[in-house]
Amino acid sequence: MKKLLAHGLCVITMVLACSGAARAQLSAPLADAGVPMGTGGAGVHSPNSPFAPLQERADVLPWSVLTAVKTKMEKNRFLPVFPTHIQALNQKSQRIQGFMMPLDPGEKQKHFLLSSVPLTCSFCVPGGPESMVEVKTKTPVKYSLDVVVVEGQFAVLKDDPYGLFYRITDAVAVK
Repeated sequence: MKKLLAHGLCVITMVLACSGAARAQLSAPLADAGVPMGTGGAGVHSPNSPFAPLQERADVLPWSVLTAVKTKMEKNRFLPVFPTHIQALNQKSQRIQGFMMPLDPGEKQKHFLLSSVPLTCSFCVPGGPESMVEVKTKTPVKYSLDVVVVEGQFAVLKDDPYGLFYRITDAVAVK
C-alpha cells in the first residue's frame, strides 16, 4: 500500500510539473478519479527519510504561506492563482529555508531549486510547484543535504514557461 501511495504521489507530481496539453491530458484521469489538482501542499516528507523535517523559524517565510496557492485551467495549461497575501511578497526581499535540489552537477551551485521536503526518490520531485522555489545566487553555494537558508529578491511567477510559481534572485546563503 505504501509503495502504491508513493507511486501515486509521483504521478500527481509529474502532472503538476507538466505544461500545456500534456498536463491536461495527464490530469484528466486524475480529476475524474476525484484527485484535487493544485492543492498539493508542501509535499510529502517520507517517514523513511533519513532527514528531519524542516523546523519552523520566525525569520523565514513559512512554506504554509507559499502552498496556499490554487490553480486554474486556461488554454490547456494550469496557471497559479495567488491570494493577495502571496502577491504582496512579490519583488520584496525574503528569506526561505529548504532542501537543495541541484540543477547542474558540481560541489557549488548558483542555480538550484529549494524544496520544502527532501528528495526521497531519484525519479520524483518531492511536491508540486507550490512546494519549490527556484534560486539564483550571487555567489555559489556549497551543495548540502542539510537544510539551506537563502535570502534574496522574491518573485511570484504568474505564467512561468517552466511551470514554477516562485523564484529568488540575487540570493545569498544565510544561517
